[in-house]
Amino acid sequence: MNLKRKVEVAVISDVHLGTYGCHAKQLLTYLNSIEPKRLILNGDIIDIWQFKKRYFPKAHMSVIKKIMDLAANGTEVIYITGNHDEMLRKFTDCEIGNISIVNKIVLELDGKKAWFFHGDVFDISIQNAKWLAKLGGWGYDLLILLNSGVNWFLEKSGKERYSLSKKIKNSVKGAIKYINDFETVATDLAIENGYDYVVCGHIHQPKMIVKENKHGKTIYLNSGDWVENFTALEYQFKRWKIYNYDEDKLAPFHADEDIKEIDVKDLIAAITIVEPPKKKNKSN
Repeated sequence: MNLKRKVEVAVISDVHLGTYGCHAKQLLTYLNSIEPKRLILNGDIIDIWQFKKRYFPKAHMSVIKKIMDLAANGTEVIYITGNHDEMLRKFTDCEIGNISIVNKIVLELDGKKAWFFHGDVFDISIQNAKWLAKLGGWGYDLLILLNSGVNWFLEKSGKERYSLSKKIKNSVKGAIKYINDFETVATDLAIENGYDYVVCGHIHQPKMIVKENKHGKTIYLNSGDWVENFTALEYQFKRWKIYNYDEDKLAPFHADEDIKEIDVKDLIAAITIVEPPKKKNKSN
C-alpha cells in the first residue's frame, strides 16, 4: 500500500551534506514520505567548501542515492547551485537523465511565474571576500557541532532540542537587518520582472509572505534548511506550504525505508545508468 503523498513541487535547500550539522536521517524520512513530480534542490546541498573525506556518513550518501532513485523513477530533479556547492556551476545547463543543473530557473505553475534561485548573489561578503565568508562558514560549523553535543545531552535528559545558532541570529540586530534586506531585494526584483513567486534558500530562514511595493506584489518563499529548521517547501493544489519536519513528520516513514546498505559502487551505478550529459539552452 502506497502511503506517500503526491506533491507537484518540493523544494529543499541548505542541506550541507558532508558537515556535522547536516541532519540527513530526518531529510531521508521526509523524502521517503513524498512522490514529487519536481524536486528543486535550491543550493548548498553538498557543502564542498567544508567537505572532508574523513566525514561523509552513510546517511549522507543515502540522501544522494535517494535523489538519484527519485530521478530514475520519473521525478524531474533541478539542482540550483549555491555558494557552498559553487564548483558545480561549471556544469550549468547540463542534464543527466532527469537531473539538470542550473544557476536559476523560472517555472510556470498554474499560469503563474515562479523564480527560483539560491540567493548568495545578494551576499556582498561572499562576492567580495570569499575567504572571510568561508571562515564564517567554519565558525558556523563549529557552533553546530557544539550544539549537537548540547542537544544530545538535552535529549538524554528528556528535554527539547535547542538551537544556539538560531538564538544568536535572532538576537543580533545585524543578522535581522541582513535577513530583512535580503527579502526586500529579492522581492523588489521579482516584482520588477513580473514574477508571482520568488523562491530562495541561503539564509536558513523558512518563510512564506506576501511582499508589496508601489509597483506591485509577489509571494516570497524560503525553504529554510536541514541544519537548524528541518523545513521544505511544497506546491500542490495551486498552493504553497512550508513543511516542518518536527511538526509534520509522518510516523510510518523512516530514514532507512527503501534505502539499503550502499557504498560508492552503488552510487556510481545509480549515476551511470542514465544518459550522458548534454547541454540545454534555457531562456532564464
